[in-house]
Amino acid sequence: MKATHQPPTDPQLTPADVLRMAALYLRRHGWLQGSYYSTDADSPMPSACLVGAVGIACAGRRLEYPGQLDRTDEATYRQALAVVVDYLDSYQPICAVDEDGFFLHEHISPYSWNDDPGRTAEDVITALEAAADEWDRLHTKGGENQ
Repeated sequence: MKATHQPPTDPQLTPADVLRMAALYLRRHGWLQGSYYSTDADSPMPSACLVGAVGIACAGRRLEYPGQLDRTDEATYRQALAVVVDYLDSYQPICAVDEDGFFLHEHISPYSWNDDPGRTAEDVITALEAAADEWDRLHTKGGENQ
């Protein structure tokens, strides 16, 4: 390493880290359905849906769309959401039948899953934490990233 080389000092967040931060955010600030964030404009930390909480976990602030993130944070945001979708597909799949009687298997949208009328805050928080645990199980060995 050259004397002028500055190694990165920021730890790289994993999707599991982001999902745990999103779960903690929802526990502290509240969960909602039908919108990314509550409409209380005076609150710097509004209640959020699953996707909104992941955005706040990546940015540290309210996001209107992922393009407001820098490239690294946007990639982390998209990876974290992909981990949630993979988890929901594996453990809470949607089994629908089309008009011809064939089973349809589609990727679960975290937006529609969050907004299901029977969903609760605890369901969402539990899914975020379980998805994080599953990512760790698949990607770490002895506490270190593989």
